[in-house]
Formats: sequence, structure tokens, C-alpha cells
Amino acid sequence: MRDETKGLYLAILLSAVAILLINWIWPSNRQIAATPAAVEEQQPAPQVENEDTTDLYKPAEREIVAVEEALKADKRVDIANAKVVGSLRLKGARFDNLYLTNYKQTLEENSADVELLMPGSTLSPYYAEFGWLSNNPSIKLPGSQTVWKAVGGKLTPESPLTLEWNNGQGLKFVRKISLDKNYMFNIEQIVENTTGKSITLYPYGLINRVYAPQESASSIVHEGLIGVIDTNLKEFKPKDLDVGDKEEFETAGGWLGFGDRYWFSAIVLNNNAQNKARFARTAEDTYQADYVGAPVVVAGGSVGTSSIRFFAGAKEIKLLDYYTKNAGIEKFDLAVDFGWYYFLTKPFFYILDFLYRFIGNMGWAILLFAALLRLVMFPIANKSYESMSKMKKVQPKIMALQETYKNDKMRLQQEMMNLYKKEKINPASGCLPLLIQIPVFFSLYKVLNIAIEIRHAPFVGWIKDLSAPDPMTLSAMTGIPIPSLLDLGVWPILMGITMYIQQKLSPKPANKDQARMFALMPVIFTFMLGHFASGLVIYWTLSNVLSIIQQRVIMKKVGVD
Repeated sequence: MRDETKGLYLAILLSAVAILLINWIWPSNRQIAATPAAVEEQQPAPQVENEDTTDLYKPAEREIVAVEEALKADKRVDIANAKVVGSLRLKGARFDNLYLTNYKQTLEENSADVELLMPGSTLSPYYAEFGWLSNNPSIKLPGSQTVWKAVGGKLTPESPLTLEWNNGQGLKFVRKISLDKNYMFNIEQIVENTTGKSITLYPYGLINRVYAPQESASSIVHEGLIGVIDTNLKEFKPKDLDVGDKEEFETAGGWLGFGDRYWFSAIVLNNNAQNKARFARTAEDTYQADYVGAPVVVAGGSVGTSSIRFFAGAKEIKLLDYYTKNAGIEKFDLAVDFGWYYFLTKPFFYILDFLYRFIGNMGWAILLFAALLRLVMFPIANKSYESMSKMKKVQPKIMALQETYKNDKMRLQQEMMNLYKKEKINPASGCLPLLIQIPVFFSLYKVLNIAIEIRHAPFVGWIKDLSAPDPMTLSAMTGIPIPSLLDLGVWPILMGITMYIQQKLSPKPANKDQARMFALMPVIFTFMLGHFASGLVIYWTLSNVLSIIQQRVIMKKVGVD
């Protein structure tokens, strides 16, 4: 491979990593519920009346209270299974209080459970509501101010909850809510019509969320509005929408909601009905994902029904795959941001998960994964390192040619190609491992950033969270304040050292400028990866060590010093 081409590949790799680092250091930035989607004239727009609900363009002031105080303000029904605890507000039958009991907010011993859903009067409201709409304004429908009567006690997988409300006009509304053993709720809405007249109603649902001013979304992993509409993934970051903006779709099936790095919520649409779905920014810091379903005609003296599912929980990849396969939820796994290399990232996760269950430690699983990858690439790397060793062996001859033909670039290239041909060297093969490593690196990088199974996973020693940067930094060890970019951990430094050793075993580029850039690569990569997930740095370090061993053995075989 020509030196110019070699330099181009190196520049591409460095640029890609630089972009990732910039996105990590400077992530892009991200009150009260508004009305759900406006739909065509034959369907009404949802009107959710609430003290913490406002007109689309006129957000109202609200008094912010602590979560504990907000929970005491209204009657509630408890929710619990092995993975969640919380409560449902009877006013509006609102899902606005949910904790994920298997996940802690921090690594601290007494850390609180992760809080997903929060009441509308708190700093960061995040809740879901479901109901009925009508074109007839004279029909009284249950809304956000409606206080439902609960039939039964706590909502658990073994004990579904029934809610009832009578509008005093001959319509009785019943809502049956069930919860599985994970994070999926099923909401069945029933209307008993004793008016003697036929009525038409439209089921709707919404998830409303306020992003507090201090919250920001990472560019590494999508955070914001997300859904699968007509088999296509739709993603909107908070900054992508201005106040009043809305993205509307018609779809049969799919899902829509909000996704964070490790958690998400979604309304799962019916596959056998045409729905109108919408993503919207309804106020300065308020966003909403909502839907309006197909009309339900309820004749006098009969009953009308509509069912919808609501997911609120952790992005457990195996569980999402289970829902896709067994519950007919299309592409539910895409709630996890697998990135460009989906075809690698997802298999990498399953391999790591298998190794973890076999070994019992995610750090050792990552190291074994690195070893297996080196084993798979051994034949390719062997030929590459053999070629590189031969290149290093003829380095003195190349330098002599450069001196002889320093004023004749064309003749220099011809003589160098003749030398490669004589020594049976393929200079292009030296770049192959680098090109193969790029998608592998980005795929593993994604896995370590998206897989909740790696969150808070310890290794050995001071590494308590493989998804976080190495905490044993220079400032932590010395107590001296050091700028963040320069404050490196032990593992990034070890990685830089192994990279330097590996580089010394490789032939220098013929071009002096490229040689200087090549010499700086270990330093650049050390600082670039210094604040990445420690699991990725550990993987890269071992991969370098294995490459050094393999390269050194081949050099000895070829007879290179």
C-alpha cells in the first residue's frame, strides 16, 4: 500500500475517534402536558384537562413539589412485581410513579432505585395516560381530573386492577389493567352504553415528559423520542423539535415513546387497527408521544372495547427480543441504539453475555472475547505481520533508495515497487488488521455504552463499573487537580504503553510527515480513549498485548531485530 493511502486510513481512523470524543465531551443539550395528536376532521383531538396540563402554545406556571409530597396529594393504587414498584394515580388513572427495583441510581451502598415515571407536579414529570375521545362535545368523557373507583387492591401479576366511572348520561367506563412479570402493562378500556343511541369513540394514549434544563442527551446513544412506525425506526432528539413542532404518522402496529440510555417507555399499538401517531414538542421543555386509534362504534345497549399495551422499564436486550418474538411487537429491540454496525453489535452483545454467564465476571468476559477475536483473525493477522516484518527488514534499503532518488519521486516509487517484488512483500496487507479493527472497535464501543447488562458491572481492583471511565486517575491518586482531558486512569496509560510497543515493532512510513503522525498515535489514542468506558480500554489493551506477542514471534521467524 502506498504511503499516501496508509496515511489516509490513519487519518480516517483518528478523525472518527476524534468525533466520538468531541461528542462525549460536549453532548448536545435537550412543562406540563399538552394535548395529544391533532388528527383529521373525522377524529377529535384529545383534550386532557388537568392542573398540570396546558394548551399547546401556552404553557402555564406550575408549583413544583417533591415527589413524596406529590404522591400524597391524591389517592393511589400500589403497583408491584419482582422488577418494579410504584403506584397509579386514581385521578386520571395516570401512570406517574414507577421505580425499577433491580437497578440503582449509583454504585453507593445505599443508593436509591432508578426512578422512571414521576408525577406532573414534580421537577421532571414523566407519565402516561389513556382514555377516550369523541366528536360529540355533549358526551362527558373521563379525563385527567376524573377520579376513578378502584375495584380490588394492589396491581400485581397475580391481581389485575379494575377501575370504574359512570358519566351520569348512560355510559359506564371500565378500565382493566394487568401487569406481567417484567415491565409490560395491558390496558383494556370498556364502554357500556345504556343510552339507547349509538355513539362513536376513539381510544387514545399519551406519554408526556418534561426534560429539566440541566438534562442533556448524549450523542453516543440516542436519547429522546423514539418509535417504530410502519416497520421504520423513528428517532427525534429533543433539540430536533421546536416548540409547536409535531411529526405525525399513520401506522398499523408499531410502538412509540421515550428512550434514555438504559430505560424507556412505549405505547405498543395494535397490529390490526390503523392508528394515528405523533411525536411533538408541546412547550419549552415538554415533549409528548401519543396516538389516536381507529373509531369504536358502540350501539345502544351494547359494549365497546379497546386494548393497548404500555411498556415502562429497562432496556434488557433479551427481554425486548422475547417481546418481539412472543408478543408480536415489531422491532422492539430497536429501542436499544445498536448503531451503524447492528449486524455486529447485537451478536457481540450475545457473545459477551454468554461468556459472562460462563465466567461470572464481565471484565474477564471482555478479555476472553478479545482473545477469541484475535484467534479468529489469526490467519489474516499472521500474513499481515509477516509482511510488516519483511518491510521492517528492508527498511535500510528503502532509506537508501530515498536518499538516492530524493529528487525523483517517480523513480523512487518504481525502485521501491521493484524492491517489494524482489523481497515478495505485499505492503497493502499491513493495513488489513487496522481496517478490520475499525468496525470491531465501534461495535464493541456501542455494546459497552448501550447494554444495561454491563452497567455497574465490576471487574477486578478499582474497576467497579465497566461502562464508566477508569476512576483511578492521576488526580485521584495524587490529590492534585488536573484538567479533565489530561486526567488519565491507569488502564488508558497501560493501553498507551502497549500501543507504543506495538508501533515500535512496525515499519516506519517512508514519508517523514506521516512518520511523525504515526509516532504521535499512541499519545493521541491514550488521551482520546482515556475517558471512554473502561471495558473498552481493557479490551484494547489486551488486544494490543496479543498483537505484540504474535508480531514478535513472526519477527523472530523472519529474522528481524
